Amino acid sequence: MKTATLPDGSAVPVMGQGTWMMAESRGSRDEEIAALRAGIDLGMTLVDTAEIYAHGRSEELVGEAIAGRRDEVFLVSKVAPHHASRTGTRRACEASLKRLGTDRLDLYLLHWPGGVPLGETVEALAALKQDGLIRNWGVSNFDTEEMEELFALPGGEDCATNQILYNLEERGPEFDLLPWMAERGVPAMAYSPVGQGGALLDHPVLHRVAQHHRASPAQVALAFLVDGDDVIAIPKAGSATHVRENAAAADLVLGLNDRHELDAAFPPPKEKRPLAVI
Repeated sequence: MKTATLPDGSAVPVMGQGTWMMAESRGSRDEEIAALRAGIDLGMTLVDTAEIYAHGRSEELVGEAIAGRRDEVFLVSKVAPHHASRTGTRRACEASLKRLGTDRLDLYLLHWPGGVPLGETVEALAALKQDGLIRNWGVSNFDTEEMEELFALPGGEDCATNQILYNLEERGPEFDLLPWMAERGVPAMAYSPVGQGGALLDHPVLHRVAQHHRASPAQVALAFLVDGDDVIAIPKAGSATHVRENAAAADLVLGLNDRHELDAAFPPPKEKRPLAVI
């Protein structure tokens, strides 16, 4: 599996596994656990979750999936903004660790900007890192201005990543946010990388490019994101079959003609757009 590099030198797979909207049905639990384990087998060892996903049940599901394999996994979770005070961040982290059945996170993210002063959250995250509960910290859903505010704070430059909505339909970050992060060696983590609701995957141009490569539209959409080494995609897959499809996308190489077609169908931004969030 191709990798991206975090600012501290850690290598992580460019194709990870998201878990948003998993663990919401008991009937799919076994299949979802099997899917996560299959992904780990295929090198998709970055597993992303959050305390708010399914009210903590997503973390519990991930904990069961990685039981006995913790050292193989790059484990990511997130603190909700309303918990992101100096003491609240620690309590939330400890609760996440308990649900995940582990003693540390590889990456802990502030889920989105909130009402707690950002400097206080950064101090709390730094303390967790110093105490060994987390190895790295970062943010999610931060636009360029918010990243600038973060990096102006003491310790803010220790941010390891910014997890954002980024896919062919939502290319706004390409105008300013992604270049800003690339200059500072901070990779982006793309959630919902194949869009929501299936509209993106029904696009005729995506189908045409996919047919040319004997691939699926989802594989083309993912390959578009992870072609370089500064974007990590975290698609969700609820079945082992879907996981195998996602993993294979990391090896798909799009040519210049493919990219020209995709650019024509999904034009890159020509001006600043506010960061889209779901």
